Amino acid sequence: MTIETGFTATATRRAVLGGALGAAAGLLPAAARAAEPDKVMALPGSGEAFGANTLIDLARARAAALYAAPKLGDVPAVLKTLSREAYEAIRPAEGRATWADRDAGYVLEPLLRGSIFETPVSLFVVENGLVQPVGYDKAAFAAPGLDLPDLTADTAFSGFRLRARFEGADGLSNFALFQGASFFRLVAEGQDFGINARALALRPADSRGEEFPLFRALFVETPRAGQPVVVHALAESESATAAFRITLIPGRDVSTAQIDGTVFARAELDHIGLGGMQGSYLFGALDRNRVDDLRAAAFSVEGLAIHNGYGEPIWRPVHNPEALQVSAFVDRGPKGFGLMQRARAYDDFEDDRRHWEQRPSLWLEPLDDWNEGAVTLLEIPSDSELNENVFAYWRPKAKLAKGAEMRFQCRQHWSKGWPDPLPPAIARVRDSRCGHGSTGNRRLFAVDFEGDALFQPGDIDVDLGASAGTITRQERFRYPDRKTLRILFELDPGSERASELRLALRRGQVRASETWLFRWTP
Repeated sequence: MTIETGFTATATRRAVLGGALGAAAGLLPAAARAAEPDKVMALPGSGEAFGANTLIDLARARAAALYAAPKLGDVPAVLKTLSREAYEAIRPAEGRATWADRDAGYVLEPLLRGSIFETPVSLFVVENGLVQPVGYDKAAFAAPGLDLPDLTADTAFSGFRLRARFEGADGLSNFALFQGASFFRLVAEGQDFGINARALALRPADSRGEEFPLFRALFVETPRAGQPVVVHALAESESATAAFRITLIPGRDVSTAQIDGTVFARAELDHIGLGGMQGSYLFGALDRNRVDDLRAAAFSVEGLAIHNGYGEPIWRPVHNPEALQVSAFVDRGPKGFGLMQRARAYDDFEDDRRHWEQRPSLWLEPLDDWNEGAVTLLEIPSDSELNENVFAYWRPKAKLAKGAEMRFQCRQHWSKGWPDPLPPAIARVRDSRCGHGSTGNRRLFAVDFEGDALFQPGDIDVDLGASAGTITRQERFRYPDRKTLRILFELDPGSERASELRLALRRGQVRASETWLFRWTP
């Protein structure tokens, strides 16, 4: 495993991720924006058959045609000028959500275009193998203080929300959200939406500029009571099209999404992002030095967990840097990776509005061979807790040639706990802290490892190193009542501006903990 690093002095979240939630029209060349819609393969119409390969065949055919960007600029002002709060107040009228008249255990709520969500998405349900477009009726929405305009079904919607009856619950609760670029979210019972997943990413933080594939059509199979919901998603951009079959299963502790995706290259793709996920990190115990805030922390993502193909479990706390940072964890055949929210107590944050402790962790496991590549982490400077400034994804080493296609499969676990499984003999990192050291610019770190195995007979060895600077102090503190072993150490960076820190526990040559990694910068 190696780490590749990159820095830019002035990159900001807007420069890297700008336009992702909206149409990203400014990222498209004039030729793409001018393409004629009638030269693009049409979507299935009402009553047409929808089979296992319908969307794959459609995506393949559209990849061979000139890209036609979605039409923008036609969102009525009454919707386009809405604040985020006013937009989110729009809900289905009583009994008007899709499947509300059935005992399916789910309802589908179409989401209007408006506020920052400008890209039109065609919505369909599939029942008994036949397509039925989701229609628009302004009377089907409750919009406090608004007179909703008349819209056509193919220009009305930006995505949908799924509400589900979780096992043992009486009513319906938020479960899934598909909206913005190729983003979607899930939660387990009682959680708040947090991490965003991306069906496909192209050139994230690339000097050529990021390209955002957009959901163009979503086909949702009508579910039977107690069964999963299956979503078929068509995504497109100038360089690629993609078809996804996403099977959604709600759970009390863990909700899952199983993804079967096929990507078709309109042009050579040399920077693909699979399994993308992003969340927010404003500040925490590792980087409070620039923060004046009464809360203990503010983040929806605490760190990146990786189980690499060589059998090493890694924990990489994330932080809010002063300049864009890119880390690549080179691997072959990864077992899984994810953005984790390990802090689960109110006292970890003391935030009475955001309740970050209720946000999900997201763990991804490949279901086929992902071969060579790198788990890539972007940490983007942010001055707002609403910015999703932490992004992780798998970047395949191999390019995808123009006209070629690539299939991949994976399963996502959206969880209240720590869904990245570890053997009982391997201790987890429970907490990481940093503060001023003994003198000058020295920094003091405390890393807490938690696990029963740490207190069994036998010596624990500490494997600690820094790529730059000097470790000037190292101590350990045992807390058997908390099953925690704290490693305290001090880094003297000297004149260095960055240092890669690595810490792991061993019993002789046998691994006893996750490997803790962190990039220190001033």
